[in-house]
Amino acid sequence: MHFRNITQNPYNSTIELFVNRLDSVESVLPYEYTAFDFCFENTRKRPSENLGQVLFGERIEPSPYEFQFKKAAVCKKVCTKAYDTNISSDKNKLDFLKKGMLLNYQHHWIVDNMPVTWCYDVEDGQKFCNPGFPIGCYVTEGGRAKDACVVNSNFNEKDAFYIFNHVDITIHYHVIENEQLGARLVAAKIEPKSKHSGIFKISYTYSVNFDKKIRWASRWDYILESMPHTNIQWFSIMNSLVIVLFLSGMVAMIMLRTLHKDIARYNQMDSVEDAQEEFGWKLVHGDVFRPPRKGMLLSVFLGSGTQIFIMTFVTLFFACLGFLSPANRGALMTCAVVLWVLLGTPAGYVAARLYKSFGGEKWKTNVLLTSFLCPGVVFADFFVMNLILWGEGSSAAMPFGTLVAILALWFCISVPLTFIGAYFGFKRAGIEHPVRTNQIPRQIPEQSFYTKPLPGIVMGGILPFGCIFIQLFFILNSIWSHQMYYMFGFLFLVFIILVITCSEATILLCYFHLCAEDYHWQWRSFLTSGFTAVYFLVYAIHYFFSKLQITGLASTILYFGYTMIMALIFFLFTGTIGFFACFWFVTKIYSVVKVD
Repeated sequence: MHFRNITQNPYNSTIELFVNRLDSVESVLPYEYTAFDFCFENTRKRPSENLGQVLFGERIEPSPYEFQFKKAAVCKKVCTKAYDTNISSDKNKLDFLKKGMLLNYQHHWIVDNMPVTWCYDVEDGQKFCNPGFPIGCYVTEGGRAKDACVVNSNFNEKDAFYIFNHVDITIHYHVIENEQLGARLVAAKIEPKSKHSGIFKISYTYSVNFDKKIRWASRWDYILESMPHTNIQWFSIMNSLVIVLFLSGMVAMIMLRTLHKDIARYNQMDSVEDAQEEFGWKLVHGDVFRPPRKGMLLSVFLGSGTQIFIMTFVTLFFACLGFLSPANRGALMTCAVVLWVLLGTPAGYVAARLYKSFGGEKWKTNVLLTSFLCPGVVFADFFVMNLILWGEGSSAAMPFGTLVAILALWFCISVPLTFIGAYFGFKRAGIEHPVRTNQIPRQIPEQSFYTKPLPGIVMGGILPFGCIFIQLFFILNSIWSHQMYYMFGFLFLVFIILVITCSEATILLCYFHLCAEDYHWQWRSFLTSGFTAVYFLVYAIHYFFSKLQITGLASTILYFGYTMIMALIFFLFTGTIGFFACFWFVTKIYSVVKVD
């Protein structure tokens, strides 16, 4: 959508104020601005929204709040809403407005593509700036002020609703040097107030004034100044780096000392009898590349995981360069969706290539499952969530036309690209392994508790999750507590650390399992790092009960429905990292061993 950033003739220029959907930390259901019967503007055209904004449920509309640059206004009337409780429609509107105040629903206004912020004092003399302000607040029958009523001692009437029907708007601007009568808007702040109009009669008014600022480069700093997360982020990075250094030291010790000695000793053997006296990972060389059980499903998961991995890497890279900043609304989600659609080719290629190396011959089934299994599960979950949003009348409900457009992107672009990738994957020769596979599988000896599949898989996800759980808190806050996320540099660094940690943890456990003469490493390597998603799911459940105030069955179902989508994507992403790291490791060590 387009907003004007430069006012060439500010003294004669109109500043338009746009309104976005309203949301709450106590409910997952956002609503359009008009759902609460506020003053609305229906003469101007609604700004167009990109795919990312639609998926996030943003609904930006023009508003009747309009003012001239540098022309102050005092208590200017916008409209008056009157309600007759004997009329059912009016009573329903009032009840919905009260519900919005009880659940602390927040306005989100936009001036010149910047969120209008509400700044207020908190503990220790600090100031917090929220990119939104509440509809109103409520004082309970016991006289306890809830939510925004706490900041004003005048709100003391028991069992009373206070609607913020008046706002004081302050617009800060920067005068452009060497340009006559030129100015740019730098910040917009608001102070909501409740002014008594009469029983069942609400008059909406506003005042506006202008303040000259000198810095244009710090246009967004006023929003970020109340988010002192940098120290915590550096602590998270240092914590993650310690884990990475520990794992790197372990892997280096295995590769440079233990494994190097093993390879040197094995290659110095002169007879088959000497080799038969050895034990450990060398003994399973004839079975280590044996095709895994359910190879079809594993190859499909790896194809989808490769697609997600490349999509995530490219999206975060562009975000670090500033192309997907919060100023470009919906750009992050739009970029991710478009990349996923265009990355069907590597998904089909990887799935087909691995499936062929597993000895599979049902190439049609493989390419169909790659195209539809994982995307189909995500779409089915998303569609059910959308039905709930439709039923609740939420603005986050995706329009039918957008659903059709997403299906068209999937079926008309992603699926054909997946078929093209699969064609080239099956056309190429199978992956050549450094050692031959025996016809008769070797019997796996009795395993100790630590080398059994389940304990190893459970332990494997702990360290990768330890690297990301602090960053995960901020991501969940941005999604469910409607806080602005802007630290993509930190996120990209954590992404790299996660990739390294998953790889090294999986390699370590893979080596221990091979030493225990267990050669079933394919599924185990995928599930070992993929189990990080289970810890993610557990943390999301903990976050729901400890950090959020969400109430209502619909909101609860929506939270866990969307969380399951994120957990599935994270499972495929981390599992793919672990598999390819282990595949490289196994290929590397057996390629330098002399096999008689």
